[in-house]
Amino acid sequence: MFTRTELEFKSLRALRDLCLIQYGIQAIGNPADKASYINALLTFPVIACKQVSENKGLKSPIFSQVEALEATLEAMGTPTLEQSALLKVTIEGRKLEYPPRYSQEKLFGLYRVKWHLDTALEILGML
Repeated sequence: MFTRTELEFKSLRALRDLCLIQYGIQAIGNPADKASYINALLTFPVIACKQVSENKGLKSPIFSQVEALEATLEAMGTPTLEQSALLKVTIEGRKLEYPPRYSQEKLFGLYRVKWHLDTALEILGML
C-alpha cells in the first residue's frame, strides 16, 4: 500500500485529499496534524482485513442464499436460437423500430441479468 516515508513527503493537503477524497477515511486524531492522516493511511488496510476475518461489513452470502441465486438463474432459462440472434445484433448496436424495440430491450436486459448472475455465482464459487 503506502510506506511511511512515501507519505511523510506529502503535504498536509495532499494527505487530507488522499484520506477524505480519494479513499473516504478519517484522520486518526487531530486533523491539523500530518501524522493523523499518515496513521489513517497506514492502518486502514489492516483494519479492513481484520473486519473481513470478523465477518463485518461486506461478507459472503450463506449457502441457502447462493442456492437461491442458482435457482433464479435456472428459472431464467436459455435463449432460443432466434433470441440469441437478436441478442447478437443488439450487441452490435442495431435496434428495432418501436414497438418491437421494447421486447428487444427487455430481452437484452434479461440477458444482462443472467450474465451478471452467472458471473456472480462463478466468483462466489472461487471464494
